[in-house]
Amino acid sequence: MTILRARGVVKSYGPTPALRGVTIDVAEGEILAVTGPSGCGKSTLLHCLAGILRPDAGEVSYGEHRLDTWSERMRAKLRRTEFGVLFQFGQLVAELTAAENVALPLLLAGTGRREARTAAVQWLDRLGVADLADTRPGEMSGGQQQRCATARALVTEPRVLFADEPTGALDSRTSEQLLGELVRVVRDQRTTVVLITHDATVAGYADREVPLRDGVLDPSGLGLTAISGRHNR
Repeated sequence: MTILRARGVVKSYGPTPALRGVTIDVAEGEILAVTGPSGCGKSTLLHCLAGILRPDAGEVSYGEHRLDTWSERMRAKLRRTEFGVLFQFGQLVAELTAAENVALPLLLAGTGRREARTAAVQWLDRLGVADLADTRPGEMSGGQQQRCATARALVTEPRVLFADEPTGALDSRTSEQLLGELVRVVRDQRTTVVLITHDATVAGYADREVPLRDGVLDPSGLGLTAISGRHNR
């Protein structure tokens, strides 16, 4: 079943086009990698699919809902409840501990402080960093920060996770460890993942790879199946 779809999506920044009529479907439960070089429109596509940006033209749908017709307030609520977003540099709040960072989406959704803290620590444990619950981001390594950011993106148990170059700031060994943990967790709860990357190794963790070039899908590679190997086992 298709959970996300874009039809003829166009987005420009002033006179500069970023997306030139992108049409794509994302199946429920799949890990989809959108690949391509820097500046090809990958992040813009993710932001349109996640309701962070509204396209200039075209349609973006989540299930039966047209997100491009929703207000920013409605789209923001969706990102707090059914969508999770994971960025390249984590974007943790420096003044908060790991547990406080992870609990933040739950608190914003109205969950009680004690319940939110318990859920946050459980998710930190699932990502292998429960011992950092009371540690602030400045005292963590890059890999530890990104694990905490991953826990924060998943703590609400979203139906869809949007991951924008989630390992771009990590070394190759740490990147593989984090991706293995991320895939394990999202497979367990059948979370749909839209993964943005320019790295073929990262794309190898996905079920399907869709190349983007200069704001359009590359027809020569559309629907490529990622190499399974050990990554998806």
